[in-house]
Amino acid sequence: MKNLSTQPFTTKLAMVLFSIICVGYLAILGQTLLAPLLTSFLLAVLLLPMANFLEQKWRFKRSMASIVSVVIMIAVISGILYFLANQLTDLWQDWPLLKKQGETSFHELQHWISSTFGVNAQKQIEYVKDGASKALSTSATVLGATLLTLSSSLLFLFFLLLFTFFLLNYRKVLFSFLTSVFEEEHTEKVGEIVRRIQYIIKKYITGLFLQMLIVTIMMMLVLWALGVKYAVLLGLIAGIFNIIPYIGIFSALLISVLITFATAGAAKVLLVIVAFAAVHAVDGNILMPLVVGSKVKINALFAFIGIVVGEMVWGISGMFLCIPYLAMLKIIFDKVDSLKPWGVLLGGEDKPHKKRKIYRITKNIKLEEQE
Repeated sequence: MKNLSTQPFTTKLAMVLFSIICVGYLAILGQTLLAPLLTSFLLAVLLLPMANFLEQKWRFKRSMASIVSVVIMIAVISGILYFLANQLTDLWQDWPLLKKQGETSFHELQHWISSTFGVNAQKQIEYVKDGASKALSTSATVLGATLLTLSSSLLFLFFLLLFTFFLLNYRKVLFSFLTSVFEEEHTEKVGEIVRRIQYIIKKYITGLFLQMLIVTIMMMLVLWALGVKYAVLLGLIAGIFNIIPYIGIFSALLISVLITFATAGAAKVLLVIVAFAAVHAVDGNILMPLVVGSKVKINALFAFIGIVVGEMVWGISGMFLCIPYLAMLKIIFDKVDSLKPWGVLLGGEDKPHKKRKIYRITKNIKLEEQE
């Protein structure tokens, strides 16, 4: 059998494309299993220092340390969800006011459309009724899709917790498998790649949560200073949605604009847009490089392509998973000689380093310049 490197370019290209198609098809088929498994891997890496601490300092068994780590994670997530639910309860109590404001805004919009485009109110109402009847005709489908999404989310959460525990509990077995599956001469390189991935993922996840906390506090303070109602809720939404790169901040902005328009009218909407733009500028130029940034850089082009492909394959979970797993791929590409060009393609453009001028004092007390 001929070596792959001696095959013609078209043959190698066809094999690569076929492999990508097969992997993508298997990813779509195995979404129920793979999406929580890959998310659990990130959480297991994040909880690994806690599990090691419980084992080494408090002499917990590995299974007990894994269970305690997962329970602490559940407690933290439950606290965040409880706080968010309280804020949503306040919003629900003001629902009559929101409904009244929405009706007023709708009538104002009707008047503007009538005076601008010459479409009278009666025709507009007919258009709305026609759209409502079509929506009602598909209500059963929408309800079924909603229930299916809810059941899928519960199943995802169950698998997530289960896989996180198993990955923490059997981490030594998995590491031994990775080192033994390759030839002995590559053991050191495999161990180095695993340690590097563990370091990068831990830094990325902790930085991501720290960034979420800072963005949440900044948005709360800015919206509160502007006198926007539900500043705490909107700030929390902005922080949580900011986890999803590029797209999350625009989704949070849309929700915030709708709530602000319903509670305070169009005057405050512009202030909210300016506030989101300012906080996003600070986040993108200061927080992201300082808090989340690492030595592995994924350029914006392939990061955005990864987000789009992740959404097409696995939805929101795919959008969240794409960046850390692209970082893992880049680490592997950089360490394997035959794959280094792919690592260069995923990475950012290296900035040329300026030559620093070094000066030393001679015996004659003269400054001599050295390159």
